Parts: sequence; C-alpha cells; structure tokens
Amino acid sequence: MLRKPILALSGNTAVRDALTSTSLTASVVDRFIAGETTADAVAAVSRLRPDGLQVSLDHLGEDTTDRATADATVEAYLQLIEALAAAGQVAGAELSVKLSAVGQALIASPDLPAGGNAYALAGARRITDAAYAAGARVNLDMEDHTTVDQTLEVLFELRRAHPDVGVAIQAMLLRTPKDLAELTGPGSRVRLVKGAYHEPAEVAYTDPAQIDLAYVRAMKLLMHGKGYPMIASHDPRLVAIADRLAADAGRSPDRWEHQMLYGIRPDEQRRLVAAGKQVRVYVPYGSDWYGYFTRRLAERPANLLFFLRSLTSKG
Repeated sequence: MLRKPILALSGNTAVRDALTSTSLTASVVDRFIAGETTADAVAAVSRLRPDGLQVSLDHLGEDTTDRATADATVEAYLQLIEALAAAGQVAGAELSVKLSAVGQALIASPDLPAGGNAYALAGARRITDAAYAAGARVNLDMEDHTTVDQTLEVLFELRRAHPDVGVAIQAMLLRTPKDLAELTGPGSRVRLVKGAYHEPAEVAYTDPAQIDLAYVRAMKLLMHGKGYPMIASHDPRLVAIADRLAADAGRSPDRWEHQMLYGIRPDEQRRLVAAGKQVRVYVPYGSDWYGYFTRRLAERPANLLFFLRSLTSKG
C-alpha cells in the first residue's frame, strides 16, 4: 500500500526540495549514499573491500534532457575509473550506468538526428571502453518499461566489444521471461531486481506476492542458464531461495553473486561473505540522490524499516 504514494513523492519537486534541505534527511542519506564526490565513492570502496565485498558504483542522476549534463555524467564516470585505478581499487569493480543519465531521453533534432539512444550509446561506450581497459566492468541499470527495448539495443551493441557487459532486469515486468531467454547465454551477466518504478498492470505484476513469485521464477531461469546471475535482494526469504536454487543447479559460489545496497543489512553482507558467498554492494554517490532514495523505499517498503533500524544501530 505504500508503494504508490512513495513513488508519487519521487516525482514531487516540492517534497524533494523540502526533504533535501533538512538536516534530519541529510543524516539518513549519509548512511545510504556514499557521498557527493568521487573521493567519497573511492573511500567507500576502500572501506568495503577489506571485508571481502565487491562493489558496483552508481553516479546518481537520471532523465537528463540536455547534452551538457549527459556529457558531464560520462566525464564523472571516467574520473571515477581513474581515481579507482590510482587507489588500487579498480580491478573487479563495476560501474552501474543509467542510460537516461547519459542522454537516452534527449529528443531528436536537426543537430541530433539519431536521437537520444544513439547519444547514450556513444557515452556508454566511452565509459565501457575505459572501464574494461582499467580492469573494471559495466552494468546497465534498467529504468521504466518504456525504455527496456532501447536499453537492450544499447546492451547488445556494447556486447560486440565487451561480451559480458551486464544489465539489470526487473522481475515484475510481464515481458521478463522472454527477455531472460535472450540473456542467459554463456558469459551474460544479469542483475535481477524486483523493479522500482510505478508500472501499469498491463505490463507488470503489481501485487507484492505476485512479484515475489515472478522473482523466484526468474531466479530459476538464471540459475539454470549459462550466464552469471546477480541476485539483488535483501529479503531473507529470497536470499535463502537463491542459495538453494544455486545448489540445485550445481552452481559453485564463483558462478553467481548476491547483491545488496550500500548501508542496508551490512551484517548480512558480511555473513554471506563469511559463508563463502560472492557479495557485491551497490554504492551510489553524487548530489542527485532524491530519486534513487525514494525508489529504494518503494521497491520494497520494508526497506523503510531497514533504513530506520540502521539509524539506531551500527550493523
């Protein structure tokens, strides 16, 4: 019942302006956003790595409508790659890229005849080439259902040069089983999420129980495929089911991984590592945190409890 109102807040500029200016909100955000700068992101990585955790870094921002901002986002990722390399933290790191942040939403015009998807592809290619040259990888984040086809087009283009570029797939979308049929081949990396956008019933499951069932079905497809599943969930039931499905499929711990968000269930992240599991932490950074923050609450309203509990505990 909380999902729709929380998602409504994610697009409300008045609420955003009010919340982002309060000291209380800042104290909450500091626990779940690594910081605003490249240095903050690298520092977070340096804190996580000694615990055996891998990372996926997201420079926050989306729905860019001008080329200058899109270009600045690309440059931010290039600077991040350089900073990670200088700190000795680039190997095995992953960059999570939203295509709308690097120009996908740009409208075709006389001086941009190919439109936003071609512009986003060019920016994503610059990031991907630099990342792979340095020893990192790239994963494309998925946004609302209207962008799925375009995002997959960019993915397949990037995979021409780098076959294991990853992509996030949302279990809640009705189209997901068909998409996974094309994404479970050898070397394909898929980050499975429930979905964090307010989608109509015509294209997505909307009941939480149905979404959970769809998530389990998608996990089965991934575990029995030939790619590399990345199971992004904090739900204890789904974490346990993922372990069981991996065992049933004969997957060793190095052939799949758990993924969790920065600042949520850090003790569980370390427990899984101690149990011999691969765990990657999704690390967001940057000043444009509001949309990310509210969608994480909407994706699973129980995350609100995780956030509140984390404010009063060290673990």
